[in-house]
Amino acid sequence: MINVLKLSTKYEVRKMGDLDAESILDLCSGNALFYQYCEAKPTLEQVFNDLHITPPDISMSDKYYVGFYEDNTLVAVMDLIDGYPNAGIAYIGFFMMNPTYQGNQIGTAIISEVIDYLRSIGKTAVRLAIDKGNPQSTHFWKKNGFEIISEADVNGWTKLVAEKQI
Repeated sequence: MINVLKLSTKYEVRKMGDLDAESILDLCSGNALFYQYCEAKPTLEQVFNDLHITPPDISMSDKYYVGFYEDNTLVAVMDLIDGYPNAGIAYIGFFMMNPTYQGNQIGTAIISEVIDYLRSIGKTAVRLAIDKGNPQSTHFWKKNGFEIISEADVNGWTKLVAEKQI
């Protein structure tokens, strides 16, 4: 079980739900480059879907869609799955920064704190998928120590599966 309050020492972290959908949409709408490389579009319907979708055989109790806040400003959102694809791995299904906070190493600092916490609770790796061809995402995750371990076809879109041993 993940304690979301321990994911960051710098930001207030809280689970997000349907009442947060508009603020998630606002944050996502500011990241046009990301949406050029994936099948999703920043719509309220897509946000609601993201808040409730889990990988196969994963219950909602293992899903932590969280917001990182600074003085009530949403800095970043993360969809974190505990125990996918196996008990020792945490899966980041989605991570996006508020454009105002990009380019200042804040995203890297958030990922570093999340990984430190996951290591402290016994996780051995963090896994995620990157839209193939997205230079911004690929650069960010490689810079943060993630290595491409495979490619996967997801509904006709090629994803790069990346992992970081922790």
